[in-house]
Amino acid sequence: QVQLVESGGGLVQAGGSLRLSCAASGIIFRINGMGWYRQAPGKQRELVASITSGSSTNYADSVKGRFTISRDNAKNTVYLQMNSLKPEDTAVYYCNADVNTYTNSRDYWGQGTQVTVSS
Repeated sequence: QVQLVESGGGLVQAGGSLRLSCAASGIIFRINGMGWYRQAPGKQRELVASITSGSSTNYADSVKGRFTISRDNAKNTVYLQMNSLKPEDTAVYYCNADVNTYTNSRDYWGQGTQVTVSS
Protein backbone atom coordinates (compact mmCIF):
# COMPACT_ATOMS: atom_id res chain seq x y z
CA GLN A 1 0.00 0.00 0.00
CA VAL A 2 1.32 3.41 -0.99
CA GLN A 3 0.69 6.46 1.17
CA LEU A 4 1.29 10.14 0.50
CA VAL A 5 1.71 12.31 3.59
CA GLU A 6 1.68 16.09 3.29
CA SER A 7 3.04 18.65 5.70
CA GLY A 8 3.80 22.34 5.87
CA GLY A 9 0.41 24.00 5.64
CA GLY A 10 -0.75 26.71 8.00
CA LEU A 11 -1.83 30.31 8.44
CA VAL A 12 0.24 33.08 6.89
CA GLN A 13 -0.25 36.76 6.12
CA ALA A 14 -0.52 37.99 2.56
CA GLY A 15 2.93 38.36 1.05
CA GLY A 16 4.34 35.58 3.19
CA SER A 17 5.74 32.17 2.27
CA LEU A 18 5.08 28.52 3.02
CA ARG A 19 6.73 25.31 1.91
CA LEU A 20 4.66 22.18 1.47
CA SER A 21 6.16 18.71 1.46
CA CYS A 22 4.67 15.39 0.40
CA ALA A 23 6.45 12.11 1.06
CA ALA A 24 5.45 8.84 -0.56
CA SER A 25 5.96 5.62 1.34
CA GLY A 26 5.31 1.94 0.73
CA ILE A 27 6.59 -0.62 -1.73
CA ILE A 28 7.33 1.65 -4.69
CA PHE A 29 9.02 0.65 -7.90
CA ARG A 30 8.90 4.03 -9.58
CA ILE A 31 7.18 7.39 -9.21
CA ASN A 32 6.36 9.10 -12.48
CA GLY A 33 4.65 12.49 -12.45
CA MET A 34 3.91 14.27 -9.18
CA GLY A 35 1.81 17.32 -8.58
CA TRP A 36 0.01 19.65 -6.27
CA TYR A 37 -3.67 20.46 -6.52
CA ARG A 38 -5.86 22.73 -4.42
CA GLN A 39 -9.52 23.06 -3.62
CA ALA A 40 -11.09 26.18 -2.19
CA PRO A 41 -14.54 26.12 -0.56
CA GLY A 42 -17.26 25.90 -3.18
CA LYS A 43 -14.79 25.43 -6.01
CA GLN A 44 -13.50 22.49 -8.01
CA ARG A 45 -10.11 20.98 -7.36
CA GLU A 46 -7.53 22.56 -9.67
CA LEU A 47 -3.97 21.78 -10.68
CA VAL A 48 -1.43 24.12 -9.13
CA ALA A 49 1.83 22.64 -10.38
CA SER A 50 3.22 19.38 -11.69
CA ILE A 51 6.64 17.86 -12.22
CA THR A 52 7.70 14.90 -14.32
CA SER A 53 10.19 12.22 -13.37
CA GLY A 54 12.72 14.17 -15.41
CA SER A 55 11.88 17.37 -13.47
CA SER A 56 10.03 19.19 -16.22
CA THR A 57 7.53 21.50 -14.58
CA ASN A 58 4.15 23.01 -15.33
CA TYR A 59 2.27 25.72 -13.42
CA ALA A 60 -1.19 27.21 -13.30
CA ASP A 61 -1.13 30.76 -14.64
CA SER A 62 -2.31 32.07 -11.27
CA VAL A 63 0.85 30.88 -9.49
CA LYS A 64 3.55 31.34 -12.13
CA GLY A 65 6.45 33.33 -10.79
CA ARG A 66 5.35 32.82 -7.17
CA PHE A 67 5.33 29.03 -6.63
CA THR A 68 8.07 26.53 -7.34
CA ILE A 69 7.63 22.76 -7.47
CA SER A 70 10.57 20.42 -6.97
CA ARG A 71 11.20 16.80 -6.08
CA ASP A 72 13.79 14.62 -4.42
CA ASN A 73 13.62 11.23 -6.08
CA ALA A 74 15.88 9.60 -3.47
CA LYS A 75 13.34 10.55 -0.79
CA ASN A 76 10.20 10.03 -2.91
CA THR A 77 9.22 13.56 -1.93
CA VAL A 78 7.73 16.50 -3.77
CA TYR A 79 7.83 20.08 -2.53
CA LEU A 80 5.90 23.26 -3.24
CA GLN A 81 7.58 26.52 -2.30
CA MET A 82 4.93 29.22 -2.17
CA ASN A 83 6.03 32.85 -2.07
CA SER A 84 4.12 36.14 -2.26
CA LEU A 85 1.01 34.39 -1.05
CA LYS A 86 -2.36 35.98 -1.68
CA PRO A 87 -5.71 35.49 0.08
CA GLU A 88 -6.98 33.77 -3.06
CA ASP A 89 -4.38 31.04 -2.52
CA THR A 90 -6.36 29.90 0.51
CA ALA A 91 -7.40 26.29 -0.04
CA VAL A 92 -6.76 22.70 0.93
CA TYR A 93 -3.68 21.56 -0.96
CA TYR A 94 -3.39 17.94 -2.08
CA CYS A 95 -0.41 16.13 -3.51
CA ASN A 96 -0.76 13.55 -6.22
CA ALA A 97 1.63 10.95 -7.57
CA ASP A 98 1.52 8.49 -10.44
CA VAL A 99 3.11 5.44 -8.83
CA ASN A 100 4.28 2.13 -10.23
CA THR A 101 4.34 -0.65 -7.67
CA TYR A 102 5.35 -4.19 -8.55
CA THR A 103 1.71 -5.12 -9.14
CA ASN A 104 -0.01 -2.06 -10.57
CA SER A 105 0.20 1.55 -11.68
CA ARG A 106 -2.19 4.21 -10.44
CA ASP A 107 -2.63 7.69 -9.02
CA TYR A 108 -2.41 8.24 -5.29
CA TRP A 109 -3.57 11.26 -3.29
CA GLY A 110 -2.52 12.74 0.01
CA GLN A 111 -4.98 13.64 2.73
CA GLY A 112 -4.66 17.38 2.13
CA THR A 113 -3.16 20.23 4.09
CA GLN A 114 -4.88 23.54 4.78
CA VAL A 115 -3.27 26.77 3.62
CA THR A 116 -4.90 29.97 4.84
CA VAL A 117 -3.66 33.39 3.73
CA SER A 118 -4.98 36.36 5.66
CA SER A 119 -5.24 39.83 4.17
